[in-house]
Amino acid sequence: MSFYIGVDGGGTKTYYALFDESKNIVADYKTSGSNHENLDGSFDEAVEIIWDGITNLLKSAEKTLDDVNFTLMGLAGVDHPFQHDALYERLEQKGLRNFEIYNDGFIVVKAGSISGAAIGLNNGTGTCCNAIDSTGRMLQLAGLAEYSGDMGNGHWIATMAYVAIYDDVYLGIRPTVMTEYYFNHFDLKTREDFLSSVSAFETEDAEDYIRTLIDAFFAGLEEDDPACLDILEMMSERSARLIAAHTHQLQFDGDEVEVVLSGSILTKLPSERYLEAIRQKVALYSDRKFRFIKLSVPPVVGCVNWIMQEFV
Repeated sequence: MSFYIGVDGGGTKTYYALFDESKNIVADYKTSGSNHENLDGSFDEAVEIIWDGITNLLKSAEKTLDDVNFTLMGLAGVDHPFQHDALYERLEQKGLRNFEIYNDGFIVVKAGSISGAAIGLNNGTGTCCNAIDSTGRMLQLAGLAEYSGDMGNGHWIATMAYVAIYDDVYLGIRPTVMTEYYFNHFDLKTREDFLSSVSAFETEDAEDYIRTLIDAFFAGLEEDDPACLDILEMMSERSARLIAAHTHQLQFDGDEVEVVLSGSILTKLPSERYLEAIRQKVALYSDRKFRFIKLSVPPVVGCVNWIMQEFV
């Protein structure tokens, strides 16, 4: 019996899965995020997290590395060859053999594509738009936060929502229903309370505040709140541009180009209005027809699909 390891490493958590020859998950394990860009110890700390996860995964399955034929990782923060090489060399020094590392956006394509060639749009903690075309060529767009103009991810939406509320309560530019939503959720009484709440984004409660702002945004969309509609316009425009750019630079055979959607914003929250805006805008920037596919399996499944296609 052959076994394979898939690793999906993000900014907030890393998911490890041990697969058998039939692509069944026989063991899994989770650790904290392994994106070296978010860690004080950079590559060294990331490798320690990954190695600890692999070790505990195998321990839980009563297996060793000798039982594993291949390991494939999709890791956030692997945007340049030097980042790949830095992590690869350190993992080799740990004793890992027969493995490969890619940016985590590419395993989304392998997990959700039907044809094997697709564009993957991810809006989770961060944003990336990766594609693998019909010739096997790979291209990553976005993923560098503000440096690549990333929009539509959870942190970006939360920031835009906070700014809109600030503009309401401090500048009096435009009322937004997000103000009442946010104030009520945290029982804020004054605008000074609101301003003080920004400090929570540097504490262990940050996720609660970020999630509340995201929920406030989607609630505002349901009410056609102008501030929320402006945010929707920005993020759908950027996503449509990213998708269209792939069709201009890569080759996709067939009548339709598959777009695999992943990340909590696109798959777990009420994002239909966002998706419809993307559909309308991308039709303006590309003459291709698109098939949008919401990812329904864990992205780590893309690891074993990839292994079976190219490394076995």
